[in-house]
Amino acid sequence: MGRRSVSIQDIARAAGVSHSTVSRALHNSSLISMDVRKHIQQLAVDMGYTPNAIAQSLQMRRTNTVGLVVTSIGDPFWSDVVRGVEEIARSHHISVFLSSAHTDPEQEFAAIEQFHRRRVDGVLVADAHMSKAHAERIMRMRVPTVLINCQVDGMVDWSHSVAVDDALGARLAVEHLIQLGHRTIGYLGVANRPLSNTRRLGAYRTVLRECGLNQLPEWELVSQDQLLEDATIGEMLAPRLLDAGVTAIFCYNDMIAIGALLACNARGIGVPSQVSIVGFDDIPAARFVTPALTTIHQPKQRLGSQAMSILLDLLADRVAPNVVVTPTLVERNSTRPWLKE
Repeated sequence: MGRRSVSIQDIARAAGVSHSTVSRALHNSSLISMDVRKHIQQLAVDMGYTPNAIAQSLQMRRTNTVGLVVTSIGDPFWSDVVRGVEEIARSHHISVFLSSAHTDPEQEFAAIEQFHRRRVDGVLVADAHMSKAHAERIMRMRVPTVLINCQVDGMVDWSHSVAVDDALGARLAVEHLIQLGHRTIGYLGVANRPLSNTRRLGAYRTVLRECGLNQLPEWELVSQDQLLEDATIGEMLAPRLLDAGVTAIFCYNDMIAIGALLACNARGIGVPSQVSIVGFDDIPAARFVTPALTTIHQPKQRLGSQAMSILLDLLADRVAPNVVVTPTLVERNSTRPWLKE
């Protein structure tokens, strides 16, 4: 039979005081003398007393837990975001429940409902595939919620969020290619991340227009397939851009860029000697592919830590403004100056 946990009543009997006196002493109440407090606290340690977290949460109406939903725990992008969330949560003695929705909105909503039933103090939603109707369902649950890189246009107007500046990141990527002398630049994107794809594609077009460069429809390819892996999208679509005569490709994210690298390799096309490729995200694999990928760095851990900080502000009834973090260009070996043959 397992050993019974030590209770406040056990400590009270050992100390010869009431259980209310023990409770006050363990909470360091000034109503109890310092000597008695120290005696009872030491007695609790010696007896192996562990506070009942459930009872404490009922008293405080807080559970010191939060729920975090990500699209996939296997996605290297979200693993860094999770690390940022946990770093801040741990420093405030808050536990994080993690769930993966596998890009399924119904699974995501079910996970959030489960968190709600467990009385988490708040929820963080890191989702790249959310619909507006789905987001509104979450908001109606009235649990403090922070969205990370939300993909629903207009949501930031009435919800709490942290996101990267997509337009700035795309601008940095395209300007980099133009500065290297490229004049025929393609874009590879995805339709299932509608907000960020629209912003990155829009910035791509804007920069080309500002520089007086051509914008041909065949240089813009956006996959409509909701099920394909991103690397597969890059591998399938990059050959069409190569056939269209581009000398550089800006990709929606690093996995698409890695797929484009594979497509070039399969065709015997040198990167960057014949075509330059830029990704977006700066996932760990970007450093280890050959050639190492020039990309736009998203401060992923900071996205997580900022989101958790916003949630803490909400829980403390403090003003919690939305946050937009700044991306940066990381130059590696997949881009080089264009040398016209």
